[in-house]
Amino acid sequence: MKNDIAIVTQASLLQLDQQDPWQCQIALEEAWLTQALREQGLTVCRLPWDDPQQDWSQVRGAVLRSTWDYSERSEEFEAWLDRAGQQTLLFNRYDLLRWNIDKHYLRDLAEQGVAIVPSVFVAKGQQIDLPALAERFGWDEVVIKPVVSAGARGTQCIDLQQPQAAQQALDEASAREAMIVQPFLPSVLLQGELSLVVIAGEVCHAVRKTPRPGDFRVQDDHGGHVLPHIANTEEIAFAERAVAACPVLPLYARVDLLRDQQGRLRLLELELIEPELFFRFNPLAAASLAQHICHALPQTR
Repeated sequence: MKNDIAIVTQASLLQLDQQDPWQCQIALEEAWLTQALREQGLTVCRLPWDDPQQDWSQVRGAVLRSTWDYSERSEEFEAWLDRAGQQTLLFNRYDLLRWNIDKHYLRDLAEQGVAIVPSVFVAKGQQIDLPALAERFGWDEVVIKPVVSAGARGTQCIDLQQPQAAQQALDEASAREAMIVQPFLPSVLLQGELSLVVIAGEVCHAVRKTPRPGDFRVQDDHGGHVLPHIANTEEIAFAERAVAACPVLPLYARVDLLRDQQGRLRLLELELIEPELFFRFNPLAAASLAQHICHALPQTR
């Protein structure tokens, strides 16, 4: 029997380790959405994205939720997107997922007037003079990360007071894969990173993520902390404007923001593939997303 919706995960998360708080958190987030979809009268299953035997035409829609190993296997993942996108309706849309995989999308958003964290892209194998670049822009510290990454994979904060070590770190990283270089914004330590969840173009809730002492990464699997945040009108308007600047309006998005040294909001990332949506802070958002998914599904079963 064909299922209506597949919640798409990675194979290693199919069996829940109840002793692992991170996996329990994933299970809770997906349970909120699963229950909301079932309340819409939809049948729901949970499938790994990388099962080569899976016939995706057997589900009416596939919602990417915890495919967090995709950045380490980007070629495989893109091939899966191509195949699955021909067999079923993906959420978000196939073309948006393809666009959002590579952080060059930030350049597209900047061209649409979205204020991003200043970004310099380094192609795989390209060599740039990092100390000279930092001096030109007045950067004392930079963050480098792969253009295809998730969960802070391969992300480093580099102090330019040690220029040779800084140059070596970037050279070694860019020899393996394309990278993005951005200034380190101290607000991540002082105020934290804001994440606004946007469903069908409208902000529904927000969180503030702060790093553990001695680190700059805010992800909870790196020791960061997540707290609910009441977004103000400036933050809401910024997030909704960023989402509206996408090639097509996403069904769901998470807009990650930092303030620069002048206190202005800057877009750090706009996550459309598998962002944690923090339903535990607002279960009604899961119901809203489920309703929009239901309306978007093809009507034939």
